[in-house]
Amino acid sequence: MEPDDEALREVAAAVARAPPPQRRGISYSQPLTRDAASARRAAMRNHSLDDEHILPASHSLSYVHHDPSAGMPTGYHPPLPPHQFHHHHPSASYSAGSRRSVGGASDGSMTLERAMSEYGGGHGTLPEFVGAGGGKGIFRVPLRAAMHPARPPPLEVRPHPLRETQAGSFLRTLAAEPERRQLWAGAESGIRVWALDEVFAEWGAGARRGDEESAPFREGVPAPPALCVAVDRANRLLWTGHKDGRIRSWRMDLDAASTAPAPPPPGSGDGGGSVGGSSHGGGSNAPVFREALTWQAYGRTPVLSMVVTSYGEIWSGSEGGVIRAWPYEAIAKSLSLSPEERHMAALLVERAYIDLRNHCTVGNVCSLPASDVKYMLADYARAKVWTITSMTFALWDARTRELLKVFGMDGQVESARLDASVMPEQPVEEEVKVKPSKKDKSQGSLNFFQKSRNALIGAADAVRRVATKGTFVEDNRRTGAVAQAMDGAIWSGCTNGSIIQWDGNGNRLQEFQHHTSSVQCIKALGERVWVGYASGTVQVMDVEGNLLAGWTGHSCPVIRMTICGSYIYTLAHHGGIRGWPLTSPGPLDDILRTELANRELSYTRMEKINIMVGSWNVAQGKASAESLKSWLGSVSSDVGLVVVGLQEVEMGAGFLAISAAKETVGLEGSANGQWWIDNIGKALDEGTSFHRVGSRQLAALLIAAWARKSLKPYVGDVDAAAVPCGFGRAIGNKGGVGLRIRVYDRKMCFVSNHFAAHLEAVSRRNADFDHIYRTMSFNKPHGSTASTSVQLHRAVNVNGNQVEEVRPDLAEADMVVFLGDFNYRLYGITYDEARDMVSQRSFDWLREKDQLRAEMKVGKVFQGMREGLIKFPPTYKFQKHQPGLGGYDSGEKKRIPAWCDRVLYRDSRPISVAECSLECPVVASITSYVACMDVTESDHKPVRCTFSVDIARVDELTRRQEYGEIIESNEKVRSMLEGSCFVPDTTVSTGEIVLENQENIVFRITNKCETSKASFEILCEGQSSKKGDGTKSEILPRVSFGFPLWLEVQPAVGLIKPGETVEITVHHEDFYTQEEFVDGIPQNWWCEDTRDKEAVLMINIRGSTSTETKLHTINVRHRCPATSAPPPIINNPPASAAPPGNVLSSEAPSKRSSKKSQPNHQRQQQDYAQFGSSEVHDLCRMRCP
Repeated sequence: MEPDDEALREVAAAVARAPPPQRRGISYSQPLTRDAASARRAAMRNHSLDDEHILPASHSLSYVHHDPSAGMPTGYHPPLPPHQFHHHHPSASYSAGSRRSVGGASDGSMTLERAMSEYGGGHGTLPEFVGAGGGKGIFRVPLRAAMHPARPPPLEVRPHPLRETQAGSFLRTLAAEPERRQLWAGAESGIRVWALDEVFAEWGAGARRGDEESAPFREGVPAPPALCVAVDRANRLLWTGHKDGRIRSWRMDLDAASTAPAPPPPGSGDGGGSVGGSSHGGGSNAPVFREALTWQAYGRTPVLSMVVTSYGEIWSGSEGGVIRAWPYEAIAKSLSLSPEERHMAALLVERAYIDLRNHCTVGNVCSLPASDVKYMLADYARAKVWTITSMTFALWDARTRELLKVFGMDGQVESARLDASVMPEQPVEEEVKVKPSKKDKSQGSLNFFQKSRNALIGAADAVRRVATKGTFVEDNRRTGAVAQAMDGAIWSGCTNGSIIQWDGNGNRLQEFQHHTSSVQCIKALGERVWVGYASGTVQVMDVEGNLLAGWTGHSCPVIRMTICGSYIYTLAHHGGIRGWPLTSPGPLDDILRTELANRELSYTRMEKINIMVGSWNVAQGKASAESLKSWLGSVSSDVGLVVVGLQEVEMGAGFLAISAAKETVGLEGSANGQWWIDNIGKALDEGTSFHRVGSRQLAALLIAAWARKSLKPYVGDVDAAAVPCGFGRAIGNKGGVGLRIRVYDRKMCFVSNHFAAHLEAVSRRNADFDHIYRTMSFNKPHGSTASTSVQLHRAVNVNGNQVEEVRPDLAEADMVVFLGDFNYRLYGITYDEARDMVSQRSFDWLREKDQLRAEMKVGKVFQGMREGLIKFPPTYKFQKHQPGLGGYDSGEKKRIPAWCDRVLYRDSRPISVAECSLECPVVASITSYVACMDVTESDHKPVRCTFSVDIARVDELTRRQEYGEIIESNEKVRSMLEGSCFVPDTTVSTGEIVLENQENIVFRITNKCETSKASFEILCEGQSSKKGDGTKSEILPRVSFGFPLWLEVQPAVGLIKPGETVEITVHHEDFYTQEEFVDGIPQNWWCEDTRDKEAVLMINIRGSTSTETKLHTINVRHRCPATSAPPPIINNPPASAAPPGNVLSSEAPSKRSSKKSQPNHQRQQQDYAQFGSSEVHDLCRMRCP
C-alpha cells in the first residue's frame, strides 16, 4: 500500500534540506533487572567481540594475517546439523573437551554426503540455498580465532561486561600505583581497586553480575561518579574528583580502611547483584573501604579535572572555567586530624581554596575562557600546570600560581575578554507536537495529497527548525586528551585524530596524524608513547611521534590508560580492562599467542540456543490475539530469543513526513508501533516467560526482540539502527531497521526491511539491500554516531594514504539475519499459471521463477547469505479477511502471487560445512521455515523461521588462569619479562648539595648504558627542620612527593640518551612568601625562613618497558651566613599593592601576590596548634611581627 509518489517526493526534498540528525546517544535496549536465581557463576566474555577491525599491515608492523577470499558456492547445501548436547535449560553449556558425537560418529563431524542423506539436510533441519559472492570484501565472514592474530595477547583483567549489568556503575577513570601493584578505577558508583598480584585468582563463592570473570577486586563505599583521579604515593592516597563537586581521598592500605560489607549495587533488588556470597571485594557481602579526607570543592558543579602539582598542591577544574588550588598546608593539617574530627578537617580544607580565576581577573576582564576545564596536566619537568578546555590552553607557574599564557590550538595567544556569565546552551526539544493530519482513507485519493502538500512540507520545515535551534555543530578540532612525554614535550590529542606536540612554554613543535578517529587518551613511559582512540585502536609511538605499531585493543573507545609493572592497562568505554606488555609488539607476544592457542580446548565452552524470527507486512492493520498466537505464540516455548519485524505499521504521506522530521531530533515511534509491541509481548507471555530487550521504529518499519528470562545473564548490549531508502534515501516507507544483540558474547544482527515495490524494480531492490548493508551503523552507548546511517571513512596509513575501507557493522557480526518484505516477485509467468502451480503445490517449479533466487545465483544481492528451502505458498498478494488459497488477489490488477516475505541469514561459516569452534564461533541451521496461511488481517501472510544455533565462546577466567600459568612455568616468558624490567645504569655526580647565597647549583646524571635511553624523575622525599637542640625533625613529604616552595629543580623529568649526561639546576630562596586564603580570598601573608630546612631529593631512574626504578638520593641543606636575618614585612598592604621591592628582592619576579591582616595573627597560630609537626611550628615562629 503506497502513498502518492509525487507528494512524497516533495516531502522528501523538504526533509533532505534538514542538517544531519543530532541524535542523542541513547540505547534502545530495555534495562535488565538483576535476577540472582537465574544468574550463573560465570557470564562468559569473549575476545572476538572486540575484534571490530584488523588494522592493515602498515598499522601493525609485527602482525600479519591471512585474508580468506574464497567465494561461496551456490545451490542447496545442508547446514551443519545441531550437536546432540546434554542440556538442562534451553541454552545449555558444555566444555569442548566433553563434546558428544553426532549420530554416533566418533569424531563428532558431519560430512556433506551424510547430511544430504537425511531429509535432504541434517537431522531435523532444512536444506539451504546459498547466494554467490560471499567470502569476498565486505561480504566475507569476520575473522575469528582463539587468539587474535593481529594484536598482542592481552591480560583480561576485567572482560567486557554486558552493558545492562553496568547501569549506574560504569568505569570512567583508571590509575595505577606501581609500588603496591594496585590498579584503581573510578566508577559511576564509587571506587574499586585490583591487587595485581592476585589478578590470576578467581572469586570465592560469587561475584556481582557482570563481574563474574573479572579478577577479584575491592570496592569503596558507594559514592557519586568519580570523574578524575590522582595518585599520591607520598601519603599512600588516591585522590578522586566526583560529579557531586566533592574531592575524596582513599587509603591504599585497604585493610586499615575496611568497614562494613558493601550494600547491594543500584538496581540489584533483593540480592540480585551477585551470584552467591563472597568474602572477596566486589561480592555482595564483601568488606568495603571508606574514604579518608573528603570535602566539598564546588557547590553545584562537578570536579571535571584534577592534578597534583610539582609543589604538592591539588588543583581542580570545573564548569565555567573555574579553577581552584588547595594548599598543601591545609591538606596536611586535615590529614593529621583523627577520624572523629573528620568534619573539622573537611571544613578546614574546604575554606582554604584559592580561586585562580579571580587571581587573573582585573576589572571583570579575564584571559581565561569561561569554558569547562576538562583536562589538567602537571608539567613536572618545569614546575608548571596546564589547564585545558576544548579549544584553549592556559599555562601556569605551579610555584607562584601565576597565569603565564593563554593560547589556542593553533598556538596563537588569546587576548583578555570580559568575564561575563555564560549563557547556557539551548537544549534540543524533547518532543515535537504537530497536529496529525487526517488519515488517508483511500489509496487513490489524489485530491487529499494535492491539498495537504504545502502543509506537510511546512511541518517538515518546522521540525527541521526545531532540530537546528540551539544546536552546536561540533568542531572536529577539539582537544580530547593531554599528556607529558618523558622528554618533557606536551602531547595533546584532537577529536579529528591529530596530535600536537608543544614545548614547555606552550609553543607548537609539530602536528602529525596516524589515525582518523578521535584521540581519547595518551600515556608515556621512557621513550614510548601510547595513544588510545575512539575506534578502539591502540597505537605505540616514539617520543618524536613516529608510529611504531598499532592494533585493535577494544570494540569501543579506549578512554583511559595507565602503566604498572611491565604492562599498560587500557580501559574501554564498556568497562573492560586489558593489560598489554610494554614490549609489544615483540617476541613475547608470539610465545604467549602460541601457548594460549595450544590450550584452546581448556577454555572453550559451547552453547546452544533456538532463535525464532518472524516477519509480517501488516498493511496498516492490527491483528487479533488468535492470529498472533498462531504466528508466534504456538512455538515460542522452545526458543530462547524471538525477533519480530513488521512493515507498513503505519503509512500515509502525513505520517511519513512527520516521522522523517522527528528522526532529525532523535525521536521515533508511533501509537500503532507501540500497540504492536505490547500485543506481541502479550502473545509471548512477556513478563513471565520473556522480557523485551530492544526495539526500533523508522516510520512504517519496526523491529523488536524478546529473550527468555533464563537467558538474561547472557543477552544484552542491544544497539539499534535505521536506514531510510524511500524517495532520495530520506523517507522510511522503505528501508531497514536493525538490532544488534550480544548473545553469549557473540554479536548477532537482525534487520527488518522493506524494499522497492513493483515487478520490474529488481535493480532498485538490489540497491536497497546494498545501501542498507553498507551504511547501517548501530548506535553506540557513548553517542559517537549522530546518525544511524553514515558514510564510511577510510583508514590512513603512516604516510597519510588511504589504504582500506572500514568494514560495515553488519560485516563484523558473527550472525546476520535479514527479514522482511523484500518485494521480489515471480517473473516469466502469468497470473493464471502461478495460481495453477500454487494449487498443485508445484513449488519447485515456482522457485525457478523467483527473482530473488535468480539475483542471488549471480551474486547481485544477499551475497553469501542463506535461505531455507521454501515449502509454503507465495505470501503475496491476498484479499484481506479471505481465508485459504482462494484469497489471492482477483481484482483488476491481479497481481501475480510472489514470495515477497522472506528470512535470510549468514553465520560464521566460511564454507558450507564447518564445525563450531572459536575460529567459527556461530553455526546455525534452519529447523522450520513456514508461512501462517490462516492469518487474514493483511494482504501479506506472516512468515516464521526458527534457527538452531551453536555458539563457541571463551571462558575468560580459565584463559586468564592459563595465561598466569604460562608466565609462571615458561622459562622463555619469564626471562623476557625479567628482561623487560631492565633499568639503565646511571650515576649522579653528588649525594649532597649545600645551599648558600641563593646561587644556582648544578648536578649531573649520566646514563652509562650504551644501548638504551634512561628516563629520570626527581621528587622530594620530604623536608625536615633543625630544632633548637641541633637535632632534625621527622621528614615530612608533601602530596605526591612535591617540592617545598623554597626549592626549584629543573628539569625534574627527562630522557638521557645512551652514554650522555644531563645537567640539573637547583635553586633556592633563603626566605619566601607564604599565604593564607579563606573562601578563595587572601587573608594573610608572611615570610618564612628556610635556612633551617633540609630536603631529600629522590632521583628515580627507569627504562622504557617497566615501571621498575633505581633510586638515587641527594641531601639538600643550607650553609647559613652568621649575619642573615629575615627581611621585614609590611602589614596590611593595599588591596592592589604588590609586596615591597626590598622584601625578598631576589624572588620578586616569581613571588606570590598576597595580603596580610594583623588581627588574624593570633588566630592563625591557634589554627596550627593542633597540627603537631615541627614544620608548622617553625612556620608559625617565622611569621614576621
